Amino acid sequence: MPLKIAILASGSGTNAQAMIDKAAAGVLDVEIRLIVSNRPGAGVLERAARAGVPNMVLDHTDHPSREAHEAAVVAALKASGAEYIVLAGYMRLLTPVFLEPFAGRVLNIHPALLPSFPGAHGGADALAYGVKLTGCSVHFVEEEMDAGPLIIQAAVPVNAGEPLETLMPRIHALEHRIYPQALQWLAEGRIRREGRQIFLAPGSSKPLRPDGDWFVWPPLEEGF
Repeated sequence: MPLKIAILASGSGTNAQAMIDKAAAGVLDVEIRLIVSNRPGAGVLERAARAGVPNMVLDHTDHPSREAHEAAVVAALKASGAEYIVLAGYMRLLTPVFLEPFAGRVLNIHPALLPSFPGAHGGADALAYGVKLTGCSVHFVEEEMDAGPLIIQAAVPVNAGEPLETLMPRIHALEHRIYPQALQWLAEGRIRREGRQIFLAPGSSKPLRPDGDWFVWPPLEEGF
């Protein structure tokens, strides 16, 4: 049975598109039950419509509080039948009103190597600090921002003086690979959590060797 997911996004939806494409190609064993955006006109809604994925807007400005908005989102997600909630550029901090109904079943991707550089500008903050390696991280979501247990991380080198405009596309390219990979591991039932440690059971797919200046751990597998 495919893993039933719902995607929350605030922007253009490139990570959502990567999941849509992988699922359509038969590589990612998920069923996207719903895509929700808190911003009317967000690009992710157009992507969902083109792919025939159910989608809706729940504008946070239409609700009197963060908690009231989250309650409306939770109701929509429950009605969709989604088992896991995938945050893909969802620019809203989540409270227990959202997290408790889906405890242990909310994922996020962050454009830096956590626990370093949490927050909304992880890539820019890492670059400004002068790091020599940065990347992206897929993690389970907990109430503390960008602090949940890590599932998979990808690293890329940072060149001295490199502008953010050239660094971020390299990070985003790996986001579009490691996020679907993490979901596939969940779909295969291969992820086990003990405290902050995430264990990955062996699978039948062949691990990939890096084909450029990047490194991923646990390794990407065939198809990703």
